[in-house]
Amino acid sequence: MTNATYDLVLRGGRVIDPANDIDAVRDVAIREGRVAAVAETIEATGAARSIDVGGFIVTPGLIDIHLHAYWTRGLEPGNWRDSLDTDSHVIREGVTTCVDTGTAGHMEFEHFRTTVIDRAIGRILAYVNIAADGMGAAEQVVPGFDAGAAADCARAHADVVVGIKTAHYWTTQPFDDDHPPWASVEKVVEAGILCDMPVMVDFYPRPPERPYPDLILEKLRPGDIHTHVFAHHFPVLDDDGRVCDYMHQARERGVHFDLGHGAGSFWFHTAVRALADGFPPDSISTDLHQSNIRGPVLSMPETMSKCLAMGMELTDVIYRSTVTPAAAIGRTELGTLTPGAEADIAVFDLHHGNFGFRDCGWAALDGTERLECMLTLRAGEMVFDRDARTSPYWDEADDSYWKPGPVQRLWRNS
Repeated sequence: MTNATYDLVLRGGRVIDPANDIDAVRDVAIREGRVAAVAETIEATGAARSIDVGGFIVTPGLIDIHLHAYWTRGLEPGNWRDSLDTDSHVIREGVTTCVDTGTAGHMEFEHFRTTVIDRAIGRILAYVNIAADGMGAAEQVVPGFDAGAAADCARAHADVVVGIKTAHYWTTQPFDDDHPPWASVEKVVEAGILCDMPVMVDFYPRPPERPYPDLILEKLRPGDIHTHVFAHHFPVLDDDGRVCDYMHQARERGVHFDLGHGAGSFWFHTAVRALADGFPPDSISTDLHQSNIRGPVLSMPETMSKCLAMGMELTDVIYRSTVTPAAAIGRTELGTLTPGAEADIAVFDLHHGNFGFRDCGWAALDGTERLECMLTLRAGEMVFDRDARTSPYWDEADDSYWKPGPVQRLWRNS
């Protein structure tokens, strides 16, 4: 169809688009890589291609604001080298935007950008590590916490950088003149002020010198992010299993609490009780890397399914996987199906049955729902199709299928 109004229409899915308060069966039309229309009915005759997604859930592409993507990093001693090739993993899970959380410092960022970010199919954004040489041994070297250089790097790459990150600083050894308790946090906030961006903090409380309430009530600014909120070592709950008052106070002053599952930072014994007491994470993220993708994290939809099992509503899970992470990183044009937005779209099957989910302590929680990604579109292009829903049957394919030569994308007539 040469004069089609739309390039593609997704027909008959349950559209959950929290940014626009939509939860209804709708058609979604795409033109030139952008959302063109969302309506009860869009005539299929006006589309070059259409896909029946009836019975499935259609959402904006997911946004995972905590993972590690700098897989081309060198092998120098002390460097952490466990990042993922995100195009090989997260796109097939409905994630169209991911944020590398400080794998690279300002000394490495140019290499990270040219070898990974600029070449990726999925959108990769990043936090700059306050440590000059990025994640690993450098995170313990206080003279390497250069707020000015980190801020300069963030400004120079502002199209892909969303903030500054600190992590893993001085978790067990005694504090001394070379390692003051708050050195990393204070420097990362200084850098955030200089570049006018939020910071993300991966923190280890060590009272009395470095108590957790001081981080979220005094050190962090409104809009700054504390990740791993349901980790084992955070005093989120009081002795009665209720969420501590300072958690609510910090949220009221604008601190953003990110889930950040990770290999050791998500525990049902905290998360289930916090949710029951009305304290969900502000955003859902995975902290995916090579050491946890086989378990316990597995994927973004698996992490979202754990939230469903803990009692969160599906619409809220989608909201905290699209709208709130987009706001946290200052990219509110993402995570939405608003006409004109880039057509980053995920299609899920919500399976019903008996499922088991595991936390970082290798303890289980049963659930009755599990999300599975069926289709992923990035800027209107089909980049994942779980069941060949868009492909013609081999014996009905056109002449190009039978000719030798480069493989061409074929479409099912629908």
